[in-house]
Amino acid sequence: MLREKWTHIAVRILSLVLLFSGMNLLYKHVFFEKDLQLYSSSINLVRDVPPDADIIYLGESSNNTAHEDDQDKRKISDFIADYYPGLAMYDLTKPAAHAGIFKVLLQQMPEESEVETVIVTLTLRSFNAQWIHSPLETSLQKSLVLLLPYPPLFNRFLLSFKAYEIKTKEERERDFKEQWVEDKLQFPYEFPHDNVSQWNRWMAYKGIRDEQGEIVRAQTEVACHYIKAYGFQIDTLENPRIADFDAIVELARERGWKLVFNLMAENMEKAGQMVGEDLIFLMNENRELLKHYYGSRGVMVVDNLSCVEDQLFIDQTWTTEHYAEGGRKIIAKHVAAALQTWYPYEYRDAGY
Repeated sequence: MLREKWTHIAVRILSLVLLFSGMNLLYKHVFFEKDLQLYSSSINLVRDVPPDADIIYLGESSNNTAHEDDQDKRKISDFIADYYPGLAMYDLTKPAAHAGIFKVLLQQMPEESEVETVIVTLTLRSFNAQWIHSPLETSLQKSLVLLLPYPPLFNRFLLSFKAYEIKTKEERERDFKEQWVEDKLQFPYEFPHDNVSQWNRWMAYKGIRDEQGEIVRAQTEVACHYIKAYGFQIDTLENPRIADFDAIVELARERGWKLVFNLMAENMEKAGQMVGEDLIFLMNENRELLKHYYGSRGVMVVDNLSCVEDQLFIDQTWTTEHYAEGGRKIIAKHVAAALQTWYPYEYRDAGY
């Protein structure tokens, strides 16, 4: 009797498995592509990379944002490619993307791809509370569901039942403001503010003042933006960006890719002018942490953090990694120079 019962259960389970497998095949061949284009069109970035590509560059808006007065409005990745005319280089550029997005895109690279080297944008600002809890995160996470490493039909169920992090703009704002209070700032000297929330309030009250002692509201707002964007210290155990970059390192090891993290330039000149040396200390501390942490894991980290001067930043009232032509060429030159480690004979001076 017991044997018959277990046989009946096994038959039911096998039937369900076969049913799901059949439905999954039907969905995959009939409906999946349409859903991909509707919800996860970023897959096309991967598909556009030909199988014989040598190098791929993963970036966000820093790669393809140009100033209206630029004579050459090409991408950073295009400028890098100028130094290696004999190599096939392609980019995967998605605005507002971060390491979590890059990780999923790299997971979609076909096994038969001949890619040797992967360059990933490493943006210091992406480790801060505001970017981690960005209001764009819900739509970004939704766009990844169909690309997860599960059967397509199962992923479609996850998408239908909204099995991804969904938060309102107000909820995410509450989250990053709580983090501003909870994350304590540690300096090797006495510092009057416990956290970025206190520091920001102090700056808003004190203000940037003109010669008459009046607060210049526009400049004060810029100073506050810089404090909120860079007033943090990376916790390698808790910061989700570290986990995402760690996953990229592991994936590169599995696939045999040479891996480069391109630490993007931030406007340290303006940070120093608006806020002062305390903020520069934190930025440099995070710079050294990332270089040591990933350098010790075999990743080539190209340090561009302070290589672009203030006048080459397109956005002067906000913290972004958007550079005029000269800034993009400087970053490209540094990355290209670093790549000579692996491609010494392919390198050609592009004259920038």
